[in-house]
Order: sequence, then C-alpha cells, then structure tokens
Amino acid sequence: QVQLVESGGGLVQDGGSLRLSCAATGKIFRINDMGWYRQAPGNQRELVAVKTSGGTTNYADSVKGRFTISRDNAKNTVYLQMNSLKPEDTAAYYCNAHITSGPWTRLYDYWGQGTQVTVSS
Repeated sequence: QVQLVESGGGLVQDGGSLRLSCAATGKIFRINDMGWYRQAPGNQRELVAVKTSGGTTNYADSVKGRFTISRDNAKNTVYLQMNSLKPEDTAAYYCNAHITSGPWTRLYDYWGQGTQVTVSS
C-alpha cells in the first residue's frame, strides 16, 4: 500500500514563507510525476506545481517566481518552497504522485491527505 504523507502547512503573515514536504511510503517501484495542487473553499482543485522524474517543472502562473518545487528521489519526497505568500494562496494543499509498485504494474494516481496553508493579511 502506498501512502503520501504531507507536512509543513500552517499560518503565516502576508509576505512570509512556508515549506511543504510530502513523502511517499510503501511498496514503490517507480515514481513519475510528483506535484502539488491546492483547493480553496468554493473553488476547484488546481495545479500549483509539478516535477517529472526527468526534472521538468511546471508552475501555475499565479505562483511563478514565488514557489519552487524540488524532489529528493532517494527519499521519494517532494517539497514546495513558498515565498512571498499572499492571502490568495490560502488553501488546502495536496500532494500528488504517479507511482507504480512493480515492473509490470500500471501507474496509479495517489493523493495526500492535504495540509492547510493560511496567509493572513
């Protein structure tokens, strides 16, 4: 069984910084994309940032230049460094990963439980 365990959310003032972490545990053969999504109340879940196993990154326009996604493949962990936070960044942040548990098994889409980020003005 694969699990994604997130940490690092919290309350921060406008202009502050937070770092989110997400570790994948369990029976893991290969991890392709790892990324972060967020969902604010009343809104749909949206992509924040994603990093492929090859190192390619993609960011939402709203976070470019402020957020940085990184991976430690040896630890099966993805990070999201968030700087210059704004009140509109307030949301539940979810880790996502595409993981296969064996050489002949399909990729599955896994989600973390979510961690709340609140930015006060």
